[in-house]
Amino acid sequence: MPKPEKHVFICGQNRGPGHPRGSCAQSGAGTVWDEFAMAFQQRNLNGRFALTNTGCLGPCNGPHVLVYPEGVMYGNVSAADVATIIDEHLLSDTPVEKLQVPPFIW
Repeated sequence: MPKPEKHVFICGQNRGPGHPRGSCAQSGAGTVWDEFAMAFQQRNLNGRFALTNTGCLGPCNGPHVLVYPEGVMYGNVSAADVATIIDEHLLSDTPVEKLQVPPFIW
C-alpha cells in the first residue's frame, strides 16, 4: 500500500459512565467511526487516506478526530460533520475551522 496523503485518527477511548473526564466513546465516537469508515468505502478513499481508531488523544470534549500530516484536531465531532471533514479537509486541503478545537486545547 502506498503512503496515504492524510491519516485520520478517531479517539475511541471509553472510560465508562460517570468518569469525571468523560470519554469520546460515551460521546458518540463509535457513530463517527462508522460514518468515516462507510464514507471511505463508498467514496473509494481507502488507500488514498488512512483511518485509525485510537485511544485517548488528550482533551476530553470529544469525539475527537485528528488529521495528519497537518496536525489538525477537531472536537465534538458528530456523524453529520464527517462529510464536511472529508470534502473540505481531506479532498480540498482546507481544514474545517468551525470544528477545530481552540488553540489552548491543541
